[in-house]
Amino acid sequence: MDFNNTKIAFQDKTEGDLRRAKFLFNSIRQNWLVMTGKVALGIAQKVHFPIGWAIKPTLYRHFVGGETIAQCEQVVEKLAKSKVQSILDYSVEGTSTEQGINNAFEETLRTIDNAATNANIPFAVFKPTAMIDTRILKKISFKESVSDEEQEQYKAFAQRIDIMAQKAFDSNVRLLIDAEDYWFQQAIDDVVEEMMLKYNKERVVVFNTLQMYRTDRLEYLKNLIAKARTSGFFVGVKFVRGAYMEKERARAEQEGYPSPINATKDDTDKMYNDALRISMEHIDILNVFNGTHNEESNLLLAQIIEDKKLAKNDARVYFSQLYGMSDHISYNLAEAGYNVAKYIPYGPVKHVAPYLIRRAEENTSVAGQTGRELSLILKEQNRRKTENQ
Repeated sequence: MDFNNTKIAFQDKTEGDLRRAKFLFNSIRQNWLVMTGKVALGIAQKVHFPIGWAIKPTLYRHFVGGETIAQCEQVVEKLAKSKVQSILDYSVEGTSTEQGINNAFEETLRTIDNAATNANIPFAVFKPTAMIDTRILKKISFKESVSDEEQEQYKAFAQRIDIMAQKAFDSNVRLLIDAEDYWFQQAIDDVVEEMMLKYNKERVVVFNTLQMYRTDRLEYLKNLIAKARTSGFFVGVKFVRGAYMEKERARAEQEGYPSPINATKDDTDKMYNDALRISMEHIDILNVFNGTHNEESNLLLAQIIEDKKLAKNDARVYFSQLYGMSDHISYNLAEAGYNVAKYIPYGPVKHVAPYLIRRAEENTSVAGQTGRELSLILKEQNRRKTENQ
């Protein structure tokens, strides 16, 4: 496996695509510029100033598939030509109103219907916090008292997930349920486990997401596997390292409970890789969705597949990276014959803007990520120049 093969990694990128990506990542590596953009975006949204003209040709074009499912079709088809599948992620955030919740629910149902008719889209996905007022999730997770109305809203939340899981089951589509902040997650885990028990009796339909920077997730995985063996259901697990580290630590200090985040990146890396090893030991009842941009973890999983003499395209194991990032991993894995699916966010520009700012912030903070992207882009530009000469 050669993740440095840029000819494969950028096979569907034009010279113009590479130039735009180079400019974008050069800009993102400037932390002050990202922070300034974040502040400016917040002000623009408060005063309803149009922002599409600035974001759409840059961040949006690179990291987002389009405003609607239909607009993403071209991206899905383009990726499929390079043997890379797609997952459409409705990335509208911060809409806890009744209307916003209903919109997210209905849109997720449409993504399940769309996946059912497109062999290049093997999964549907949604964010649980798009389906309920997050204050209720926090209360339930921390076992705080809730009113009758809040309890009813939590029941409605569970019913929405039940409806989506039923549709996924009927449509033969697998359903990824994203992870959220620590103080919401217990309430989500409880519902997701109910859905696994109900819909994963014959095969994996429902996946929970484990953020492996949390100190408790490896033990949670072991307990979930034990429950599955005892109760007779299959387990779907999507692994990620985690997305809310600074916020999680600050919240823990503010609220006076122990930080749920590992002390070091090395701890998280070890826990993540241990989770892959444990999961592959239980591949008879467990499906693995490896959602990481970490080269070592991707190579480890590929090696385990080889060691266990599984087919590279065993349907129980998927690799995944975000659209617009780590193409050197995605395309080279796909070319080698592994199952790979890109997470493709979509939605109206003004509503997806918070997601885009978070992507930019992550690229400034993830050690070496932006530099890695830039070095590969430059390598491919030089390779093409030499080849043309």
